[in-house]
Amino acid sequence: MNLQDVDLNLLVVFNELRKHGRVSAVAESLGISQPGVSNALGRLRKLLGDELFLRTSRGMVPTPYAQDLAQPIAAALEALHSTLNARAAFDPAHSGRAFVIGVNDVGETYFLPRLMRALDRAAPSVTVRTVRTTSIDVKDEMERGRIDLAMGFLPDLKSGFFQRLLFRQPYVCIFRRDHPLARTGVSARQFRAAEHVAIASEGTGHGVVDQVIGQAGIRRRLRLTVPHFIAVGPVLAATDMIAVVPQRFADCACGPFGLATAPCPVKIPESVINVFWHARNHREPANQWLRQVVVDEFAD
Repeated sequence: MNLQDVDLNLLVVFNELRKHGRVSAVAESLGISQPGVSNALGRLRKLLGDELFLRTSRGMVPTPYAQDLAQPIAAALEALHSTLNARAAFDPAHSGRAFVIGVNDVGETYFLPRLMRALDRAAPSVTVRTVRTTSIDVKDEMERGRIDLAMGFLPDLKSGFFQRLLFRQPYVCIFRRDHPLARTGVSARQFRAAEHVAIASEGTGHGVVDQVIGQAGIRRRLRLTVPHFIAVGPVLAATDMIAVVPQRFADCACGPFGLATAPCPVKIPESVINVFWHARNHREPANQWLRQVVVDEFAD
């Protein structure tokens, strides 16, 4: 097959149909009619001699041949997109660009105040919307171009993604400032005896806390388990419970909620916090600029 026989727009339709699985969604994404999408698919079927996508109750399902084509076509289109946009300029001082950043609730608490202060200085018309990395498929959303950057501990973002280390942080025990442990520190015996708030933050690296504590043979007295960090500060301020949290969260929570920290008697591996971006955005000037702002503000 000669390349001059292939209409690039047909490959764009193929790639969108692979991602969305429905003709209506492809039509909306590309701004064309549904008959236009169907016509493009028919031309591509004739050109390649394969059905490519079969209609099922779950939408349009790729044939084995289409599955073989999917990754090479997606990579080729991404390369073309990056090449054609490599010279596009980005002027933060005059841009009204809207960025989407993936973070968990700890990230919102720690990153957003400083990041927005930096944007106030350098890009007053730029806007930011955050999405919770614990409630979405971050990998899929970044592959689709719906998230510009993600920050945190996200071990599933590997192939097709770039990352830059921002910092490492230990885990500490945190409790109210006038707690008896504030005077003595937290021994292993006191750690076992205390009532704990546990954070079951799915999709983050915080699950290592329960794992390591269990491997150390310590069974905590779990009085309260919450799915996120938002409630931890107010709960600790009002009770004698303690929690094990990342150091940077403790730094943000101690002042507002009258809390104190102590080293954790169980040695827990440090949390590694990175900024991530998809390969499709690697050379995009706006994304490059935002990444540099994040690195300048937060990288150790």
